[in-house]
Amino acid sequence: MELRVLQYFLAVAREQSISAAAESLHLSQPTLSTQLKALEEELGKQLLIRGSKGSRKVTLTEEGMLLRKRAEEITELVRMTEKEISLSGEIIMGDVYIGAGESDNIRLIARAAKELTKDYPDIHFHISSGNSVFVQESLDRGLIDFGIIYGNVDSSVYKSIKIPGKDTWGVLMRKDSPLAKNETIKAEDLWEMPLIISSQTCQHWSLSNWFKKDIKELNVVAAYNLVYNASLMVAEGLGYALCFDKLINVEGSELCFRPLSPGMYSAASVIWKRYQVFSKAAEKFIDKLTDLFEEQSI
Repeated sequence: MELRVLQYFLAVAREQSISAAAESLHLSQPTLSTQLKALEEELGKQLLIRGSKGSRKVTLTEEGMLLRKRAEEITELVRMTEKEISLSGEIIMGDVYIGAGESDNIRLIARAAKELTKDYPDIHFHISSGNSVFVQESLDRGLIDFGIIYGNVDSSVYKSIKIPGKDTWGVLMRKDSPLAKNETIKAEDLWEMPLIISSQTCQHWSLSNWFKKDIKELNVVAAYNLVYNASLMVAEGLGYALCFDKLINVEGSELCFRPLSPGMYSAASVIWKRYQVFSKAAEKFIDKLTDLFEEQSI
């Protein structure tokens, strides 16, 4: 597969029309059609479903959707690589890519970024949000430089540094809910309550020891990827959201947060691929993070 042909394919996927894609690429329609047909023959799979005579619209097959996803990753990697090489001189500038979940620890990442840009204003940061599976997949594919994950780190694959402090688990609820009068929340308080939990927690139930119950024994009414969306569900009275503290500003709102008892805490690490070759911007960032974390630990 040639990169040029992948770019042609992405143009067709974007425009949903071979004629419109040909126009945007400044190619003739027969030329583009020939290139796409050759790509399908090379892969041995149909990628596009052409519309009927009266319709110019094309749709992607299942294999076409997979290729689109991979082609977008490939072209992004090429773009990043070209930019890194062009900026590989003595001047410290470029982009740093970070993948992370929702956590108050992002404040430390932001603080390190702010301090670094004081000395190197041409360094720019890009943060992608997602769960640990998304972060590790993005890291393994080279789409990000650093990931922030919770739990154990496979030291044979990744290098890491621990982020100082821990996130506190608790329950986000309405102030007029029955449990709001409690200063802390015990497991038995939630056994019969409608619960809203993170989709990652749902897939890897790590709270069974605290709850003293399997997830199947609880009344889980919804799962979320973003805590803000969970807060809206809580505000509408759907249930109680299990989440980290300090992610939703409850001051002056109809919501409140109560920590779990006994307390539950999660520690995070910044990870990167063990044999990764960093850009100068990424090297400076990890140095700044290391210094900042050491200061916070004192």
